[in-house]
Amino acid sequence: MTDSTLTAAGHQRRQVLCGGVGLLALGALPGLAGAAQSSGAPALETLNDSLSILRAGGCNTLVLRSGDGLLLVDGGSAEKSSAMLSQLRKFASGSAVQLLFNTHWHAEQSGANEALAKAGAKILAHEHTRLWLSTDHYQPREERYAKARPKLAWPTQTFRGTGNLTFGSEYLEYGYLPLAHTDGDAYLFCRDSNVVAAGHVVTSSGDPELDWFAGGWLGGRLDALDILLARCDDKTRIVPAQGPVMTRDALKAQRALIQEVYDRSVKLVRKGMNSHDMVEAGVLRDLPHTWADPEGFLYAVCKGLWAHHDMLSNDIV
Repeated sequence: MTDSTLTAAGHQRRQVLCGGVGLLALGALPGLAGAAQSSGAPALETLNDSLSILRAGGCNTLVLRSGDGLLLVDGGSAEKSSAMLSQLRKFASGSAVQLLFNTHWHAEQSGANEALAKAGAKILAHEHTRLWLSTDHYQPREERYAKARPKLAWPTQTFRGTGNLTFGSEYLEYGYLPLAHTDGDAYLFCRDSNVVAAGHVVTSSGDPELDWFAGGWLGGRLDALDILLARCDDKTRIVPAQGPVMTRDALKAQRALIQEVYDRSVKLVRKGMNSHDMVEAGVLRDLPHTWADPEGFLYAVCKGLWAHHDMLSNDIV
């Protein structure tokens, strides 16, 4: 396994990160079958002979299998971990989860960490994800402090830049997506299958989410989308945290949308406007996406822009 320095490009925003990641020796498992769930989306969507998407945990869990076990990308929430594990046992009888990759630390993705670790899985994530999971922290939406997760739920292997490993016959690359949704986002690229798991950095359904308190902002999201686009071609399938699988064209369209929102909101935040003012000014008007919560989204946008005010223009001190 290797680790290298990652430089994120774009729009006067640069983040240089480096670090190390330990060596993982992993096995793998036999095939999975499909099922249905109440939402109408398949509980298990087959991508190819070795990759599937499981939705029993409340998020898109990418399942990679080979002869000795499973690799999962995100396990879903703690409340749904029993259902998720039940589905895995049903469709992959006798196969253990060897490795869990967290795309970030939010409970909707990392809630099953403890249950999977108890079953013997190793956990790989960005170092910032480990810090959030292992530290008491404030949750502004709920106006309360959250306790650190039990140590068993913490990543056992972390990285800061990029790395790679082989699981069964699949060559995997992974890396940091700086300040896109949180400050601990990461992608996993199954190079041989040409599938990328990108977590909440990409959105195929619902509003784009920016956890401003954890460092997510529009500038970071643009940088992260550029990183993903550089790794994709026209045949790449991109797996978001929730919703349908995306294409590179859909990813390009999403980047164009975020760029337009960035350009519009920067002009208005420099005039001193808040999120309510921006809604009234029509920042999100005439765009190819209808927001479920326009003011909530723009509140997070403003918080992120204020935090990076020194990057918005060369005439701001």
